[in-house]
Amino acid sequence: MMSSHILKHCSKLALAATMVASISGLLSAQQSYNTGSVPPVGKQWLTYLGDSSGKRFSALTQINRTNVGSLTLSWAFQAHSVTIKSTPLMVNGVLYFSVPDYVWAIDALTGTKIWEFSRPANGDHVGNRGVAYYKDRIYFGTTDAHVICLDARTGKEIWDVTMADVAFGYYISLAPQIVRNMVIVGTSGDSADVAHDISALDWKIGKVMWKTRTTPAAPGAPGSDTWSDPKVMLRGGGSAWMSGTYDPDLNTIYWGTANPSPVIAGVTRKGANLFTDTILAMNADTGKVIWYYQTNPHDTRDWDSVQTPILFDAPFHGRMRKLLAQAAGNGYYFLLDRVTGEHLVTTEFVKGSWAKGLDADGRPAPDPNEEPKEDGTLIDSASFGGTDWMPPSYDPQTREIYVTAREGYSLWYLALDKYGLPVDHQGGGSESLISNYFTLAINYETGKVVWRRPSGEGFGFPGILTTAGHLLVTGDLDGNLLILDPENGHVLWHVRPGAIMNSAPMTYELEGRQFIVATVGSVVYAWTLPQDQKLSVN
Repeated sequence: MMSSHILKHCSKLALAATMVASISGLLSAQQSYNTGSVPPVGKQWLTYLGDSSGKRFSALTQINRTNVGSLTLSWAFQAHSVTIKSTPLMVNGVLYFSVPDYVWAIDALTGTKIWEFSRPANGDHVGNRGVAYYKDRIYFGTTDAHVICLDARTGKEIWDVTMADVAFGYYISLAPQIVRNMVIVGTSGDSADVAHDISALDWKIGKVMWKTRTTPAAPGAPGSDTWSDPKVMLRGGGSAWMSGTYDPDLNTIYWGTANPSPVIAGVTRKGANLFTDTILAMNADTGKVIWYYQTNPHDTRDWDSVQTPILFDAPFHGRMRKLLAQAAGNGYYFLLDRVTGEHLVTTEFVKGSWAKGLDADGRPAPDPNEEPKEDGTLIDSASFGGTDWMPPSYDPQTREIYVTAREGYSLWYLALDKYGLPVDHQGGGSESLISNYFTLAINYETGKVVWRRPSGEGFGFPGILTTAGHLLVTGDLDGNLLILDPENGHVLWHVRPGAIMNSAPMTYELEGRQFIVATVGSVVYAWTLPQDQKLSVN
């Protein structure tokens, strides 16, 4: 019989072998991290989506599936009593985040406030999804449709530029995007029938370098033949209220647009209604549209296509392609060639009864019998669509796209006056009868759902982060922050701080320690490993 000290020695050797095998697996997987012209996110988190590709994938591995069970709360920062819907940035040891009317800078190691900027304004306070950082400056959009530039070191205002008139319902809720020496923003607002645009501002002085309309600007312009009424077209919606992505090798910006207006009353705007619910590929220098792909022609349910256009290079049918993937608001997954806009794959990632099939270009064709009617139409789809503003993630290790998704039933009705015109800017409405939330894994190449995990029965809209430590970080509707195994959705760790609202976790490394950060309510939380349990393989 072996002595006790020999057994202990053997146990230690077995544990060491397991750890080495795990580390070797993590290191070998690193070879597949680079999936295009944008390097994977490293120690810092420099944009709302982590980088310009939109993958929301971090190459950090210190926190991984072998040690995630040891996570502990490092610090918490209490903001004002406003729900935080932004994803913080981490640049040079400082976290930057925002809510409507406020921006904060806090120490990323301790959570201590460095500065706070306040600018109360009129306008829609539905949420602010974050800031952009460039050359010691912070940029953010406001509830009255301004873009403001701050000194990142002090929080002092440098310039303030008006993008649109708040009197017409315009505001800016997205996190601006930095492309070369420009700040890219899109306008929000559909409380009135207005047109929208995407603009590029000079980073130093805020001068508008170019502006691209998201609906045709005049009869005869490209896309105008997809609107039955030119007057409706000129106020046709198409807001650009979520951040886009950028390929520096192609010098191309990819941006999704929102629903047409009037929102529900499609009878007043017959046709496909370009360029609403569309992925736009634009030349970064000029804003000129290179190609477009409409994911939801003639939208009558506010099922936007603003969701992140994720960029990555990967095999498709045996050949490497520059790909763009989007899980759109209408419940369909799309895979395109991002160089040409060629359609490759369309699949449903949630069930729905509103479309009668796909057209020759892979776009859902609305079923006229399922359109909103004055006496109501019941459909087998969630009222708020298959997904929305919750950021997805692409993990190059599993080659799967992860989405916060919805299924359910809803009732849609049309509201017209005696002249056949919309009663208000909506021209109708909807009632949500059942909504079930899930975290889904989608195979990028086939579009098939690999696994899905129910998200509970509470309220929240959590986004998703994946890491090279074989972790998927998200939340559920029961108020849990979850770390899942991205291969199967099994829970590796959880804590219950409350519901994550319209935000997504992020991660960074500072002074040799990796942190995972999530915002819950008006609090920013940071978790890390105890000092004596760190296992860094970077």
